[in-house]
Amino acid sequence: MEPSGDSFWLSMALPALGLDPWSLLGLFFFQLLLLLLSPLTAESGGQGPMPRVKYYAGDGRRALSFFHKKGLQDFDTLLLSGDENTLYVGAREAILALNIEDPGVPKLRNMIPWPASDQKKSECAFKKSNETQCFNFIRVLVSFNTTHLYACGTFAFSPACTFIGLQDSNLLPISDKVMEGKGQSPFDPAHKNTAVLVDGMLYSGTMNNFLGSEPILMRTLGSQPVLKTDTFLRWLHPDASFVAAIPSTEVVYFFFEETASEFEFFEKLHTSRVARVCKNDVGGEKLLQKKWTTFLKAQLLCTQPGQLPFNVIRHAVLLPADSPSVPHIYAVFTSQWQVDGTRSSAVCAFSLVDIENVFKGKYKELNKETSRWTTYSDSEITPRPGSCSVGPSSDKVLTFMKDHFLMDKQIVGTPLLVKSGVEYTQLAVETAPGLDGHDHLVLYLGTCE
Repeated sequence: MEPSGDSFWLSMALPALGLDPWSLLGLFFFQLLLLLLSPLTAESGGQGPMPRVKYYAGDGRRALSFFHKKGLQDFDTLLLSGDENTLYVGAREAILALNIEDPGVPKLRNMIPWPASDQKKSECAFKKSNETQCFNFIRVLVSFNTTHLYACGTFAFSPACTFIGLQDSNLLPISDKVMEGKGQSPFDPAHKNTAVLVDGMLYSGTMNNFLGSEPILMRTLGSQPVLKTDTFLRWLHPDASFVAAIPSTEVVYFFFEETASEFEFFEKLHTSRVARVCKNDVGGEKLLQKKWTTFLKAQLLCTQPGQLPFNVIRHAVLLPADSPSVPHIYAVFTSQWQVDGTRSSAVCAFSLVDIENVFKGKYKELNKETSRWTTYSDSEITPRPGSCSVGPSSDKVLTFMKDHFLMDKQIVGTPLLVKSGVEYTQLAVETAPGLDGHDHLVLYLGTCE
């Protein structure tokens, strides 16, 4: 989607199989991919299955509608209400509530402005050459409870957050109480971020400074202590880019890509990661105070034999919990390299069992004399570092955790789709019953075109 003059169009594509793909509304079109595989399994081979349905905006064969509001743009953050009748949209300097009871005819319930202050805009303009970034771009929008949303924005490179009241699904005016949003929203609207609310606590992955060189995974709100990654220990490479946060039973997973430091390569090598923190983490008492004591990360590998790896993750989702199968993470990848002048994309599936097995496996450690990463082979420590054990960890465990945050094994995904000449950016997943009596996997894929 591209802005036209002072207006912006929000495209809504209505899926035929009942999935609400509202997280993909900022995309220009949708592709529906029905994988005719055995129930909830996948096999790779060649280019794999091909998207068999593609509808562009304006195609009369598919219900398609548009929402337009003059003067608004950057509809980047979306939240579907629990009853699925309202879509909350975070835009530039505004938040909208859309009535989608009839998805084919979205109607504006109401809209509230949330601009950055004139002072913050002036300070931003003084520091930044590109003044088009000196606005409040809404980057976090979550349902806090039945009566309030929680929102965060860039606020002209001075992140801020606030609670927004709800009344009959309408947005109430924002009060003057605006809180510090550092560590929850990025400073720069160009930086990717992710956030998820779990048990009243916000888990966020974003850039934590003006320069965009300090990535952070942070927990705020709720009754638990505020925790964050340790920047000094370099748990994250300075260019880490976060794409998804997914809660599980005891942990929260963060999906991101960063420059790999464990490989010796002749050029800057990107790698996709999943990091894990425990929900019951309370930080250390002496060591790692107000820091995660359970932070671990591992490499995600999405590739086919004989091909360059798809090493840049773009988005990840969990198959809905009501599925009867083993839970899987589905992720979209691209490659940092081009083949014959074109880029390719892939969709890979990762079993949560495989992910947890890697986190239960061996660690890597950095040999400070040779600056090389090797497999840690000394005796095991009890309780296991990084485990979600109850109670504070010993100093011995925390000292180990400071330097042993990278897992030794890779998490290898199953390629479901490999497609050249296209860059997939987001996806949604569901299962649909087929005439054969089995459930089949359905992927809704979006591109940036």
